[in-house]
Amino acid sequence: MKLGIVGLPNVGKSTLFNAITKAGAQAANYPFCTIDPNVGIVSVPDKRLDVLANMYHPEKITPATIEFVDIAGLVKGASKGEGLGNKFLANIREVDAIVHVVRCFESSDIVHVDGSVDPIRDVETINLELIFADIESIDKQIDKAQRAAKSGRAEDKKILALLEKIKEDLEKGIPVRNMKFSKEEEEFVRQLFLLTFKPVIYVANVSEDDIANDNIPFVEKLKGYVKEEDAKTIVICAGLEEEIAQLDDSEKAVFLEELGIEESGLDKLVRACYDLLGLISYLTAGSDEVRAWTIQKGTKAPQAAGKIHTDFERGFIRAEVVAFEDLIEAGSSAAAREKGLIRLEGKDYIVQDGDVILFRFNV
Repeated sequence: MKLGIVGLPNVGKSTLFNAITKAGAQAANYPFCTIDPNVGIVSVPDKRLDVLANMYHPEKITPATIEFVDIAGLVKGASKGEGLGNKFLANIREVDAIVHVVRCFESSDIVHVDGSVDPIRDVETINLELIFADIESIDKQIDKAQRAAKSGRAEDKKILALLEKIKEDLEKGIPVRNMKFSKEEEEFVRQLFLLTFKPVIYVANVSEDDIANDNIPFVEKLKGYVKEEDAKTIVICAGLEEEIAQLDDSEKAVFLEELGIEESGLDKLVRACYDLLGLISYLTAGSDEVRAWTIQKGTKAPQAAGKIHTDFERGFIRAEVVAFEDLIEAGSSAAAREKGLIRLEGKDYIVQDGDVILFRFNV
């Protein structure tokens, strides 16, 4: 999973990136301090792995990972090449989802590219630039489709009509992800790699003083605005997250408790991204390794096995499955087997989040 962190200059993108990746990306109080995208691989927080490790005492623990890309700040006119616009837009095309950081705090120490803080204006600036870029992309596709449609083939005419409808909706300010498509149309649209087709999570970056406050005017304003596109908003203080990132697990727990925060921003963000992209994790456990594997919801057992190795999918025989909660309650794999909690599942079994699985295969 590859997530692009985007936003206007100086909204806290690089600070958030530093916090969640501990990668030391440059963060400074001037526009375009990020030029080339910074990339960091982040372990997905999953307490189940630690519990299984205490049970199996493996040689290593391997969590699932997410790749975060800190992309250059966007400004008005980016779709026409303003600022680092073209570079920014090209970087976005490569990600699975967009993490859109929006500034929701006042500070005389940190300049705003537009001179004042206004979450709705900031969101509109970026969304409009992405829409303008998509219109330009669609225009090129329409030119091709018009030439193809001259042949008179019904399929070519159908594609042209779809592209024209997409352009019409884009010109109304509707992102492609909010347009209605049939399954067949959606598959076609997916191949166009349009920027506004990508799912989005909005991150409201607030001050340290406001992080435990449930009623922040800027945040409420943002939530109300993005509600129209059925988008999720999570609240994070990027500066605080950067401090938390330097602590060990025990210190982190105490620090969060003192602040009245139930979970770190990283945990919130990862959970929200998994939900946005329809992802779950299943687990494998043994004396050699305890590991989490990320799959799409609805994945059947052979395809889940294929995440480990293609041979597992090709030679799939069955899956020995126990729910994480049942395994922990039983106390060991042997006890779970004695109690009949380990099930034998075949090719049609749909893997569930938290399944602990041993695959049987033959190649």
